[in-house]
Amino acid sequence: MTRSHRQRFTLCAAVTVIALTGVLAGCSSSKSNGASATTTTTTANAPGTGSPSNKLNDWSNIPAVARRIAPSIVTIETSDGLGSGVIFSADGEIATDAHVVGTNKTVTIAFADGKRVSGTVVATDAVTDVAAVKVARSQLPAATFQQPLPALGDLAIAIGSPLGFTNSVTAGVVSGLGRTIAGSATETQSLVDLLQTDAAISPGNSGGALVDGNGRVIGLAEAYIPPSQGAVSLGFAIPSHTVVAAMTQLIETGTVSHPYLGVTTTTITADLQQQLGLSESKGALVQSVASGSPAAKAGLQSGDVITAIDGQAVNTPEDVIAAIRDHKPGDTMKVTYVRNGTEKTVDATLGERPPA
Repeated sequence: MTRSHRQRFTLCAAVTVIALTGVLAGCSSSKSNGASATTTTTTANAPGTGSPSNKLNDWSNIPAVARRIAPSIVTIETSDGLGSGVIFSADGEIATDAHVVGTNKTVTIAFADGKRVSGTVVATDAVTDVAAVKVARSQLPAATFQQPLPALGDLAIAIGSPLGFTNSVTAGVVSGLGRTIAGSATETQSLVDLLQTDAAISPGNSGGALVDGNGRVIGLAEAYIPPSQGAVSLGFAIPSHTVVAAMTQLIETGTVSHPYLGVTTTTITADLQQQLGLSESKGALVQSVASGSPAAKAGLQSGDVITAIDGQAVNTPEDVIAAIRDHKPGDTMKVTYVRNGTEKTVDATLGERPPA
């Protein structure tokens, strides 16, 4: 299926919400594409076996990484088109994007060993855009998911089935962290905390792996800004920590809970510090507070600088995201912030993320 929908973005300098205007394309592929969706048989060892290569950012290691991860990548065929997926567990659980499976209850999974089997869509989550699919196969080569976030500039290798060309490999770097793609009020959820990469991502890559230089999955390919909108290699992936958390809950309960504080934050630059007269050079500057949110109820305001959560230092907006994702709705966080040079600490009880 070709998934293109118009998205509007607000231009904000150095904020967690990315500053873009244009068309955002999902990366599942329509069946009308002429490329074949046949699989390629490989004999590489399963990822995660043996010791890491210790060549995390060695571009000459890309062929070895591709051979190691290829058996863990699948092509997912639906009634509408095709996408990609990653083997999550050896007993037949596969991770992909929710928009790849759509409303289908069953899909066809094409493995790298040439086998094609029916897969059952266990559950999907619109907020993270993660879906869990189950197949009746065992002893599968499950991928290793690297949950700590990669560093900016780290090697990023995308492997999937763009336009049906299975196990296609492209490479680039991690271009950004904590990116947000605004959603359409009538069609799509906003997607938050995404990885940005310049590794080429195309229709059909959706749900495929973005891996590091040791062959560990750092994210699932999610979307790209097409060149027709003036973009050059702007792709996005759901980070592994989100995938693992969502998959675990989808498999166990069929639903995913989403802790919510209700703040939009931005990095403190030297210009912002001078312009706003901030006493802090580090932390997460609160840009806005959602009405009625846990943050609003705790008394946080625009212009506050969050400096710690639960006693752990906050230096960037990504630190806030990381702290929230380690909790669940109903948990209480101690949020330390600075307002007009005065430090305060408040309790904020996290809620469930509202529909975008």
